[in-house]
Amino acid sequence: MNHFIQQTVDFVKEKLHGAEAGHDWFHIERVWKLSKKIAGKENADLLVVELAALLHDIADPKFHNGDETLALRISYDFLHKIHVPEETVEKVLFVIQHISFKNRAEAPQNSPIELKIVQDADRLDAIGAMGIARTFNFGGFKNNLMYHPEMPPKIGMSKEEYKKSDGTTINHFYEKLLLLKDMMHTFEAKEMAEERHQFMLNFLDQFYKEWNVD
Repeated sequence: MNHFIQQTVDFVKEKLHGAEAGHDWFHIERVWKLSKKIAGKENADLLVVELAALLHDIADPKFHNGDETLALRISYDFLHKIHVPEETVEKVLFVIQHISFKNRAEAPQNSPIELKIVQDADRLDAIGAMGIARTFNFGGFKNNLMYHPEMPPKIGMSKEEYKKSDGTTINHFYEKLLLLKDMMHTFEAKEMAEERHQFMLNFLDQFYKEWNVD
């Protein structure tokens, strides 16, 4: 393993010790592995892909009072500390800055392939069985309702509305998770997303069947 990668793995494991289970080291590890899998089919800078995947949630704004600059500052300081070349650092920070779903309207038109790969990997981990588990874990963490028949989802929220939203966990499927399949960039991710998307649809069918007991 590249020495930059090993040092980053160790750093992230330590930094995210005790984090909310949907955004902990195991989430990072899955996104890292998915990123490498997708990158294998693309002409990408693998070092940038791996470092960005490992650091993309080092300080998720949801857990830091909405601060979207903290992850960039922590990553910048760490990458310089381990002497990663400046050009690579800039590319990694670019991915971290633009990866978020809520920032999709601010994303550059011609995104580099490294951003597309890590973004696809992160979005894949937000859907399917893993996405369901993570969504309900975070909903429990926030003490949100699982579902309320009289609280419809809010489609097309602005960035600020999305950040402040405290809707139900089931609504989150319609507000984000079910939209992700059609946002994948790479062929590899699109293929994987199909199965995961269908799994979520099947889950929702079963959920409503069990909720609406006659």
